Amino acid sequence: MYTLLHPTYFPNIAIFSVITRDRVLWEIEDNYQKQTYRNRCYISTDQGKHMLTIPIKHVGGKEGRQKYKEVRLDNSYSWQRQHWRTLQTAYRTSPFFEYYEDDIAPLFREKHFSLLDFNLRTIETVCNCLQIEMPLEKTVTYHKNVKTQNPIPKILDARHLVNAKKEIRFVQETYTQVFGSRNGFIENLSVLDLLFNEGPHTVSFLKNQNLDFIYA
Repeated sequence: MYTLLHPTYFPNIAIFSVITRDRVLWEIEDNYQKQTYRNRCYISTDQGKHMLTIPIKHVGGKEGRQKYKEVRLDNSYSWQRQHWRTLQTAYRTSPFFEYYEDDIAPLFREKHFSLLDFNLRTIETVCNCLQIEMPLEKTVTYHKNVKTQNPIPKILDARHLVNAKKEIRFVQETYTQVFGSRNGFIENLSVLDLLFNEGPHTVSFLKNQNLDFIYA
């Protein structure tokens, strides 16, 4: 059984729970859509839940659309430096930030041009930190209804998880967060929040989550 997912920017805990437990097939043949986790993730700062957004170049065709795999990053200003500084400020006092810092930092120093490729790099980097296998299989054509049209017979369509405006019905276990005493527990942030706070326990935490939200 495959689970069909979009590669997103440092995926949230719900999505990464799926990655650690299912055989993932990456959807790369669809059109880019706004208001999704394709170019954003959420972390916890001293001010509460904070969104990191990757700027992109909007270069659509006749209908104003473009394929996800054709979306280019807008590097006209230093968003990478801004994101890294925000992460440093938010997590430098977390138990495991220094442990993983050297693995994460290169993503914000090297120049990137493709949103899809960069997102896959962020996922691969976290997989390496967790010492788990990075899913490599990708779609070769786009199918709106994968149950009836996809050549792979057994596939679970979880592409809806990319929608940042639709709340996932995810019953998540809690863990200690840096600013938990100030802001309370904030659920389903980027997997980075879990990684920097839980370190080696991240994999077991992810594998212990209930995945019923996939079917919602």
